[in-house]
Amino acid sequence: MPVSEPVRLAVVGAGTITQSVHLPAIRRLGDVVTTAIVCDLSPSRAASVAAREGTGVRAETDYARVLADPDVDAVLLATPGTHARDAKAALLADKHVLAEKPLCLTVAEADELGALAAERGLVLQVGYMKMYDPITALAAAELDTLDTPRTVRVTVLHPADEPQVAHLRMPPPVDDADGTVIAEAIRYEADRTLDALGEVPAELGRYYREVLNGSVIHELSLLRALGFTLPTSFDTADLWPWPVEGEPPCLLASAPLGVDGAARLVLNWNWLPDHPEYGEEVAVLARDGRLRLDMAAPYLVDVRSTLRVERAHDGASRDSLVRSGYDTGFVVQLAEFAASITHGAPVRSTASGAAEDVRCLQALIAAIARRADVRVGGEAALLEGDAR
Repeated sequence: MPVSEPVRLAVVGAGTITQSVHLPAIRRLGDVVTTAIVCDLSPSRAASVAAREGTGVRAETDYARVLADPDVDAVLLATPGTHARDAKAALLADKHVLAEKPLCLTVAEADELGALAAERGLVLQVGYMKMYDPITALAAAELDTLDTPRTVRVTVLHPADEPQVAHLRMPPPVDDADGTVIAEAIRYEADRTLDALGEVPAELGRYYREVLNGSVIHELSLLRALGFTLPTSFDTADLWPWPVEGEPPCLLASAPLGVDGAARLVLNWNWLPDHPEYGEEVAVLARDGRLRLDMAAPYLVDVRSTLRVERAHDGASRDSLVRSGYDTGFVVQLAEFAASITHGAPVRSTASGAAEDVRCLQALIAAIARRADVRVGGEAALLEGDAR
């Protein structure tokens, strides 16, 4: 495509994340990327969202028709759950792909998608917006100057969805989506969970799909962006309270971190449905100082992350607070996606990185299963064998 023309994007999935951040990011970057199609299984939602984007934006419900459209250069996959099937179909149709997390539930899928994109000369980028937050690169540079990190503590405060999205004033969804497509997607995820974990209790499979791949995976991509090597085994992993009907349990896990295991990772994910707002903190404690990164909440435009660094220098303790500009990770990742397509810029959030995240999550679920005296199978069992 001519490099002077904006990338023509089909946005697949018109739900909360699309309406709150993806479409505003596209509008902000209108000189490099533009919305051609809004596709959703709900005809009413596709039509209303497309109409709000202005003339020339078409509503669609059939993904196959989106992929067959010669006026579409790339797809942004923002549907619920895993995106492996839709990403593969797009690559086979010669469309570039920006896929929200999780890209997939198995390492095999990540490897297949990465190889397919490379073979066809297409861009495949995973929507790890925290990697693209401008504050992340600043934090990584500060970490390089700290002497020997000892503890890396990741803490997430996760409220229910309703208080996080109330400001959007979104109308209630209309039940007019094709239920057969949804049922097929659910079956696909169940099959891939079996490939990943084997025959584990249903609640563990659901925790792997919905909490670990739906939320905790963001923390892993952020740790990688900060320069850490992810653990492939966990010493401890506790869930509590367990089980609670209709609510995910909290998680506390620990593992050696880094190539030599000199640091320890403490990962704490908390389901706090009535908490006033989302919170996410990465704290690094080192020999000569400490760093604290507070990431911006999702579903908000123009909210900045913050970085605080404390260290000793020339006999004095110095404490600095750093904020980046108002371009969020969502905006930066979309700009880089367009640049990769039009100018061949390198992709930061690759399928191989997604494979690392999936391996780490499988190791985490294996540690949870050991605690519950449950044996894992599938890819997780192979990883367990390597760890032992």
